[in-house]
Order: sequence, then structure tokens, then C-alpha cells
Amino acid sequence: MRNEHGHGEHGEHGGHGEHGRQGEHHTEGPRADPATEAFVAHRNLLFTVAYEMLGSAADAEDVLQETWLRWAGVDPGTVREPRAYLVRITTRQALSRLRTLGRRKESYVGTWLPEPLLTAPDVAEDVELADSVSMAMLLVMETLTPTERAVFVLREVFDLGYDEIAEAVGKSPAAVRQIAHRARAHVAARRPRGTVSQAETRDALDAFTRAVETGDLQGLVDILAPEVVLLGDGGGIKQAVLRPVVGADKVARLLTHGLGRVTAASLRPAQVNGCPALIVQLDGEMDTVVAVRVDDGLITGLYAVRNPEKLSHMRRETALRR
Repeated sequence: MRNEHGHGEHGEHGGHGEHGRQGEHHTEGPRADPATEAFVAHRNLLFTVAYEMLGSAADAEDVLQETWLRWAGVDPGTVREPRAYLVRITTRQALSRLRTLGRRKESYVGTWLPEPLLTAPDVAEDVELADSVSMAMLLVMETLTPTERAVFVLREVFDLGYDEIAEAVGKSPAAVRQIAHRARAHVAARRPRGTVSQAETRDALDAFTRAVETGDLQGLVDILAPEVVLLGDGGGIKQAVLRPVVGADKVARLLTHGLGRVTAASLRPAQVNGCPALIVQLDGEMDTVVAVRVDDGLITGLYAVRNPEKLSHMRRETALRR
């Protein structure tokens, strides 16, 4: 129950279920109407579906608002499985928004990275969920078409049946099977090589932090994979690398030079998208969220989000659910 309550608290913009619950009764010990109860019960799941499809928490919240508005107009007595029905509405809304988001990304300044989430410890405990919302995996899913992404998320992450997915995406079950096969092969060719333990990622981040804080260039090169890639997202608001920086030596020099000039910078660990990550603070304020990808004990990907518009969900934990 903590999980479900946690997300009801989080992100009230999109929490129409909360408003419905408050406005329904004015007597002592109110009970929500069945429609609101069903929505609140599945809210974390619906948010997770939308976020995995969009990579944007703000857009996922908007999708939940739209889902609530459509759900509120349905007679619950006519719905056999509220969870499946709500997932279907959410998927359709997310698909529509995903196409709009694609156009927005085309005019985005520099690299577009997913919106980081400060996640609860139980997300990390669900290895498959943590893997599916990691920055590395969300970026792999960015290379799928909208329909492929929806099918992949619903099948591989949430284990929905082909018939159920077919209704959600408006395709035949046979077509969905083909799309799922194609998406699975596409992701398998690009995804991280294997599941990395939280401890291994933390160890790599500890070594990375020590090297950065002491200005140990060689120590930094040693923890970075030779082919490491650094991506930065400033959104045209904050300065960030506009193109990927590739190679341990280049990345190490960029980091030691950049952070070496900022004396008031500090690094603190956090759980971001279900994985260990770092928050860079300047003068006590959050400046950058750095997520990492680790393979074979070395850092192969660094994802630095500086765009302040993408950091609002780092203020408090977001509950995710499968």
C-alpha cells in the first residue's frame, strides 16, 4: 500500500483521482466512488506505463489527466477488468502524445535525454522494472517507432497478452506478435549487455566520485570504459555538450576541466530511475543529475541532465509499479 499511496501524494497535477475523492462526499470517513477508487488503485502502474512509453514524467502526468477524464465518463459497471481498461486508455493517450513529442524533439537544442526520476528503494529491488526504466534502456526504446515502443513496453515489461495489446494499439493480435518480435530483436541488439548489480554500479560510481573530487585524471580514465559515451542535456537553457563525447581520455579531460573550475560543486549519491546515480550540487542547489551505464565494472555511458525543466521530479520520490 505504501507504493500506491506514495504516488498518489506525488504529482498532484495529474492526480484528478485525488480531487474526485475529496469532492465526492463531505461526511465523516468518506469512501471514494468506484471509478475514483479504481483509478487511484492503479495510478502508479498507469504512470509507469506512460513514462516508459514517453521518457517524460511531465508528459506522463498529462496522459494520466487525460486518462482520468475519459475514465470518469465510463460506467464502472460495464467494465469487467478496470486495470486492463485503464491501461488501454493510457496506452492510447501515450501513443498520441508520443507522436507529438517526436516533433518537439526534432527542434530540441542539443541531445534530448529522458526526464530523471528520484525513485523509491523498492524500484531497485524489482530488477526487471529498474532495468526497463534505466536511462540506458529508455534511450534504446527511443529508437523504436511509437507502436513498437508501446508493444514492447506492454509485452516485455508488463507481460500483457497479445489480444490485450492489440486492443490498446489498434492492431490485430497477429500483427502485434510480429511487431513484438521485431521490437524485441531491435532492443536486444542495442540494450546493455547484461543486468548489472546495484553494488557493481555503486562501486563504479564511488571510484568515479573519488577521482572527480580529487582531480585524479588517471583514476577517472581507469573507471571509464575505453569507448565510454557522455551525453548532456541542457535543453538550450543550461550549457551542456551538444554532441556525444566519446572515449575515456576525452570524457575524463572534459569532466576534470569542467568540474575543476567550479569550487562550490559537490557530488551526492541518489537512486535515479531505479539505479545508483549522482546529483551535482552547486552552492547547495541541484544543478545536474548524472545517470550511468555500467558494463563489466566500467562506466560505458554517462547521461548528464542539466535542463532545469526536467529536474522537478527529482525533488521527491516517484513510486513506479508493474
